[in-house]
Amino acid sequence: MNTISLCMIVKNEEEVLKQCLESVNDICDEIIIVDTGSNDLTKTIAKEFTDKVIDFKWIDDFSAARNFAFSHATMDYILWLDADDVLLKEDQLKFKALKDVLHEGIDGVSMLYHIAFDEYGKPTFSYRRNRLVKRSKQFHWIGAVHEYLEVSGNIISADIAVTHKKSEKTRGTQSNRNLTIYENRLKKGEKFTPRDLFYYANELKDHGKFQKATIYYREFLATRKGWVEDEIRACINMAACYKKIGSEEKELESLVSSIQYDVPRPEVSCQIGDIYKGRKQFKKAIIWYLLAIEIEIDNDYGFTQISYATWYPHLQLCVCYWQIGEIEKSIKHNNKAKEYRPNDSQVKHNENFFKEYLANKAKLE
Repeated sequence: MNTISLCMIVKNEEEVLKQCLESVNDICDEIIIVDTGSNDLTKTIAKEFTDKVIDFKWIDDFSAARNFAFSHATMDYILWLDADDVLLKEDQLKFKALKDVLHEGIDGVSMLYHIAFDEYGKPTFSYRRNRLVKRSKQFHWIGAVHEYLEVSGNIISADIAVTHKKSEKTRGTQSNRNLTIYENRLKKGEKFTPRDLFYYANELKDHGKFQKATIYYREFLATRKGWVEDEIRACINMAACYKKIGSEEKELESLVSSIQYDVPRPEVSCQIGDIYKGRKQFKKAIIWYLLAIEIEIDNDYGFTQISYATWYPHLQLCVCYWQIGEIEKSIKHNNKAKEYRPNDSQVKHNENFFKEYLANKAKLE
C-alpha cells in the first residue's frame, strides 16, 4: 500500500486545527506542520498529532511556505490541506478506499472542495483542486498569493470532498493580508501575471473597492492568457461590482461577455434572468432561466454554485410564468423547486397560494 504525507502551513489556527487533523489522522502515515509565526496554541495542538512541527519565517509568499512543507515529506504521496478543512466521515471512508488502490501510474488526485453551504448543510459552492500528488514527481507551488500546485501527468478525479469549515471567530470577516501582499508587490514595481491580476481584482472586490476591481478584471481579460474558468469568473465578479456601483447596463454587459469564453454558466443565465425579471420583461427572463436548467456544463474543474442549476431558476420561472398568465407552468416550476428544497419558505408560500387560487377558481366554475 502506498503511504501518504500530510503537509500543512498554519498560523494561529487553534480553533480549527484539531478537527482538521482528527479527520485525516487515520489516513496519513506522516504529518508535517509548518508554522509561520503562531502566538496561540496552534503548535501545541499540532504536537498532539506529530513530532514534525517546523518553524518557517514568513516572507509574504504562500508558495515558499508550501514548498518548504513539501520538501520535508518522505512518503509516496503528499496530501495538502488548510487548517479549516476537514474530511467528513463518508469522505474519510472514500479516501481509505482510494489509498488501497493508489498505484505507481497515478501522478495526482483531484478532489472536490466544498466551501459554502445552505441552511441544510448541503454544498452550494464547490470546485476541484489537485489534493494528492506523487512525491517523486516533485510538483511545486507557484504564486505568492492564491498559490496553485502545478501538476501534470495522470491525474484522476475522485469523488472525495474536502469540506471547508471556518472558525466562528473568522466567519464573516475579511482579512487584509492578501490585499496588503499584492499592494506591497505593486509598490515594489513587480509585474503581475494574468493570474495575479485576476486574484488582485478579487481582493479589491471583497474589500469593497468595486470601481478599482473592474479595472483589474478588464486588464486580466485583456491579456487573453487566463484559465477559461477564471475568465468566466472575472466577468461574473465584474458584474457583481457594477451591481454594487449601481450600473445595471454594465452589469448586464459583463454577464453577457462571459459567453464568449464558453456556453452560459447557469449562474450567468440566472443573473441575466434576474435583471430582466426586475425590469418586468418576464418573457426575456424566462428564456434565460430555462437556459440555466437546460445547459449541461461538461467541466467540473470550474466553480459550481448548484442552486443556479436547480431550485433557483425554477422558483423564478414560477413567478415569471404567473406574471404572463401561464398558471399551469407556474405551478409546475414551483413543484420542481420543491423537489430540491421541500422546506423552503417561498416554495411553501407559493404552494399555499396556488391551493387557495385553484379552490377559488373551482368555486367560480
